[in-house]
Amino acid sequence: MSILKNIVTEKCPKCHQGQVFEKKGNILLFQMPKMNTHCSHCNHKFEKEPGYFFGSMFVSYAVAVAEMVAFFLIIQFFVDSFVTIVVLIGIMSILLSTFNFRISRMLWMYLLDGKNKRL
Repeated sequence: MSILKNIVTEKCPKCHQGQVFEKKGNILLFQMPKMNTHCSHCNHKFEKEPGYFFGSMFVSYAVAVAEMVAFFLIIQFFVDSFVTIVVLIGIMSILLSTFNFRISRMLWMYLLDGKNKRL
C-alpha cells in the first residue's frame, strides 16, 4: 500500500522522499507538468536516457481507457443520450490529461526503476 501512496503522491522511486514533479500542471491554464531532473533528497536521476518515458504513453493510454470505461458505466444510469455521454467522456479525458501524464510516468518509473532495481 505504501508504494501506491508514493506513486499517487509522486515521491522518488528510490528514496520515497523527494518529489518527482516540480509543477503539477493545469490543463485549464494550458500548463503541462514539469519534472525535476534529479531527486532533491537522494540525487537519483529520473530520466535515464532520451526516450525513457516513451513506454509511459502506453500506460497513459491504458489509464485513460480504464477511466473512460468506469465513467461510462457510472454515467449511463444518469444520462439517456449516447451523444451526451460521449461528449462528457471527452471533457473528462481532457480535464484528466495532466493527471494521467503524471500517473503514467510515476507507474513507469516504479515499474522499471523501483527501490531495489538497478538501471
